[in-house]
Amino acid sequence: MNEQLKRSSRTGPEHVIIIGGGASGVLLAALLLRQCHDRLRVTIIEGRHMLGCGVAYSTEDADHLLNTRVANMSAYPDKPDHFVRWLQVRQPGQQNTSDRFVSRKLYGEYMSGLLTPWRQMEEGVLNCIHQTCRRLDDLPDGVAAHLDDGRVVVGDIAVLATGHALPGADPAGLVQGAWEAVDILPKDERVVVIGSGLSMVDHAVSLLKSGHEGEIVVVSRRGQLPREHATGTALDIPADQVPLGAPVSQLMSWLRHQVKLAEAKGGTWRDAVDGLRPHLRRIWRSLPIEERKRFLRHGASWWEVHRHRLPPESSRLVHSALRKGQIRLISASFQRGERSDAGQLQAIIRRRGSDEETAIAAARIIDCRGIRHDPEKHATPLIADLLQQGAARLDPLRLGLDVSGDCELLDREGTPNPRIYAMGPVSRAAFWEITAIPDIRDQAKWLAGRIVSVRSEPSLLRRH
Repeated sequence: MNEQLKRSSRTGPEHVIIIGGGASGVLLAALLLRQCHDRLRVTIIEGRHMLGCGVAYSTEDADHLLNTRVANMSAYPDKPDHFVRWLQVRQPGQQNTSDRFVSRKLYGEYMSGLLTPWRQMEEGVLNCIHQTCRRLDDLPDGVAAHLDDGRVVVGDIAVLATGHALPGADPAGLVQGAWEAVDILPKDERVVVIGSGLSMVDHAVSLLKSGHEGEIVVVSRRGQLPREHATGTALDIPADQVPLGAPVSQLMSWLRHQVKLAEAKGGTWRDAVDGLRPHLRRIWRSLPIEERKRFLRHGASWWEVHRHRLPPESSRLVHSALRKGQIRLISASFQRGERSDAGQLQAIIRRRGSDEETAIAAARIIDCRGIRHDPEKHATPLIADLLQQGAARLDPLRLGLDVSGDCELLDREGTPNPRIYAMGPVSRAAFWEITAIPDIRDQAKWLAGRIVSVRSEPSLLRRH
């Protein structure tokens, strides 16, 4: 039987449905309920993971570390020490807590506990449903979320917080995804990892820490590894000095100048990159489509290895294995996995600058190529249905859903929907840097404020 969650007669959006219970969804729910749990009800629909975890924090490996210091990982912008204090209670006696890089598993526990105060309140303030949302209908006065088990949850506003588009399992079983569990294999066997980013590092660390002695071959088009974190102070870059709308070549030249300024003050390039962080969304939104394309082709990989850095512990382990030759980094593109005539699994690669294919025998091939997957090919049932209905569309670069600057979902004609929002990685096409907790947290704060303001101004809910 369909479940219709009743709305009260009060004006404005009383019931917010959040589809996705990973970090994005939980941060938004917590920020909403902190502001007005006495006036809003929140339903979170999540079918895959424990609340607050998503794919990033569902790991069970304690050696998979956050790539951001504890001091920057609070859930609440106005309580920057919230996570530090949680850790001090959870791990009494630890030193230098705010500068540490703790495990993602531990951070998942922190995120999962954020909603505990409201889950313990009277029934109806927070409702968490462990189901998959398959369809979202736009009603004349609200939205209706259709669940796997046949229920229909009706609300005033829906927020898509569905995370990254992830590819399904390889039907041939030749290549394993970065987020799939990797079976135990003989410790002297070779492993091929496609991609050289943070997911590769996680797998390499797991293998090395488990005593694996076989070769780890890392295949990457650019042959670049994430740089290491170091202490420093973000460069103060005034907003009026950022060359908004400038060509990518000019932006890169300007950034190199900022690096020189940071170094002149005794810092490093890291200070310039960190100083740019508050301006990234404005820069991205100011770029014409052609310049965004140019950045994705030529600048994105270089930016990412400097922007998304490694905790020192992970960096030392990986670079030690590189020096010893246990990890081998190859600049090449992965073509496919296949089996030889003798049944041996092998990765077929094409080295950079060559047209010839090379086969590398391996016991396992793991795909760690990051988050830039085709958002239509790898869409969830909900996203696929929204695209098919015309209630959503992809952005011109096919990074994800097309979203307005106010986080409203754009339909096939480009009309923003004031009742359906998107946030976190699913809104990456509009904001680019929206995959790390500090960025998602700031977006969640802004969106929570907007939803509360919409509640007080019901005219904002009318179709534009």
